[in-house]
Amino acid sequence: MSQPPSQQPPQGGFGAPQEPPNGVPQPPQGQPNPADAPQTPPPPAGPPQTPPPGTPAYGYPQQPGYGYPQQPGQAPGPYGQQAPGPYGQQPGPYGQQAPGPYGQQAPGPYGQQPQAGYGYPQQQYPGAPAPGGPGSGGGFLKGKTGIVVAAALAVVLAAGVGTWFLVSDSGDDDPKKPVATGSNDPKAPSESPTVDEGDGSGDGREAGDDLNAGRKPGEAKVAWLQKNDIDLPRNGSAVQGPWFAGDVVAKAIYRSVSGYSVADGKQKWKLDLPADVCATPNSPTPDGKIVIGVKNGTTDRANCSVLQMVDLNTGKAGWKKEIKKNGNWDFLSDIGLAISGDTVAVGRTGNSNAYRVSDGKELFGTPEGNCKPFAFSGGDKLIAAVSCRTDDIKNPQNQVQELNPATGKPRWTYQPPRGWEVSKVYSTTPLVVRLEHEEKKQYTIVALTESGKLRSQLVPGKSDKLTADCGNSFAIFGEKLEGCSGVAADANTFYIATEDDSSGTARTNKVIAFDLNTGKPKWEAPAPAERVLKPLGMEGGDVLLYMRPKYDTAGALVTLPPTGGTPKTLLQHPSGAGRVENGFFSSKVLYQGGRSFIFSQRVSASNDKEELEQTTMLVFEK
Repeated sequence: MSQPPSQQPPQGGFGAPQEPPNGVPQPPQGQPNPADAPQTPPPPAGPPQTPPPGTPAYGYPQQPGYGYPQQPGQAPGPYGQQAPGPYGQQPGPYGQQAPGPYGQQAPGPYGQQPQAGYGYPQQQYPGAPAPGGPGSGGGFLKGKTGIVVAAALAVVLAAGVGTWFLVSDSGDDDPKKPVATGSNDPKAPSESPTVDEGDGSGDGREAGDDLNAGRKPGEAKVAWLQKNDIDLPRNGSAVQGPWFAGDVVAKAIYRSVSGYSVADGKQKWKLDLPADVCATPNSPTPDGKIVIGVKNGTTDRANCSVLQMVDLNTGKAGWKKEIKKNGNWDFLSDIGLAISGDTVAVGRTGNSNAYRVSDGKELFGTPEGNCKPFAFSGGDKLIAAVSCRTDDIKNPQNQVQELNPATGKPRWTYQPPRGWEVSKVYSTTPLVVRLEHEEKKQYTIVALTESGKLRSQLVPGKSDKLTADCGNSFAIFGEKLEGCSGVAADANTFYIATEDDSSGTARTNKVIAFDLNTGKPKWEAPAPAERVLKPLGMEGGDVLLYMRPKYDTAGALVTLPPTGGTPKTLLQHPSGAGRVENGFFSSKVLYQGGRSFIFSQRVSASNDKEELEQTTMLVFEK
């Protein structure tokens, strides 16, 4: 299909396509936009042919999972349509796993071979699911834990999405009320600069392993280190957070939420929960309150349907309630949460609700009409990904909306061309969104104005493969738009790194700055020799980046001016802690109050002893 005037595709594209990209599909002629869409935006010009690794596009299976019927069935959809058989669908967007920590790359769809991790042998945590399974960002419905093919297993067509799902009944367990416990009164910090890698019940210090020994001039020191102190299930557990509230840094793991002093790592409080934590937002309210999702039982059939408010300042449990179900087609096995102001929005396929964080009052539910929000991104704005019912499941219609957090009413609506689905929100202010096209196996990154109009579409060079870390979360009915790291933005510029280049003796990459008004690159900054850079955010007007460690060198936080140039060291981690820093299987890095936090996103081991030796947080300060 030819492009309209001024909408010709740019040269090149994401991932260096082998052939010139085709034009994106246009909205059907003569078909009006939904009533709540105030404009018909121009389509993105020339989306890329090869996507970067990341989370699969919302709602489309990579391949049929276990438990599918052997013959295509006919299950009625929520609007009365007959659902096509599961094997008639096209493969998922990329059919590949998200990259592992430090640049580890899983086998891709185009015959790439696995590569060793950056400066460190590639490893699989003990007890982890096989590739493509939960937590890997791999094929849709491959080895999904928490879903059991039991007596009643139905194949349904989710509302307005056109995707086959597996559904099981929820468990009958009645969760007990969570109990907040006080500090375990850890022993006072040692006067020595040594750091405890003990059992997690202390203050992070032990004379047996001095990570600050031999610290060189200019190097930061290890403020404290924490190890796992929770007996976990056989396959381990994801770690959610961290979240900051005053002088507390908090995290959730398995069936608990805990708060620690940011200064010395002492546990301030612990809140025990009756079942697994199953959903969390990216950030709490400005006054330190958060709402998390907890399963409604402890069986494999339990749903993620209980909301629990927690005050991160004190660890006290606030209101708790079951999510209001919106009819028979509202599936609560997976949900996504986002907080904006005093509102927590709950998204899942074809349905949504929002509650006031302070008191739990329901503010709004799934709107009437043809288009329904299914996922949210929070922060200073509440951004919704919206799915509109169509007559062609292979050619979906999505929208991006900014909602009034108190009422759920759209302030504006941006509607991309048919086939393009909202995948991730990289930044809310300015608004930068990733869109994916499942059928064409393409993606694009667009910037929107404050009023929801198309501002630009990023146009990287032909050889530049962009990458962002959006985690390895796996969900069927829920999608989390927020929480991607490896990107940064200021008012007029978007910063993102390229994939690791492993053609030399060690991995390296570069950071590219894109003009949000034109979509074109402003500048690029190569990482220092044999090092890899990852944007974290903005710090004092400069771009803040994590320079990842390698096997013989510790990591560091560095900055780049908004005009580009050479990275300047902000916080050099001590070489004595390099082994621990480099040993995280999957980590998140944050900079808060002059300290850098290296945070484990998963704890798993082959036995209980190893499990309790897993480092969960490593903190550096000057």
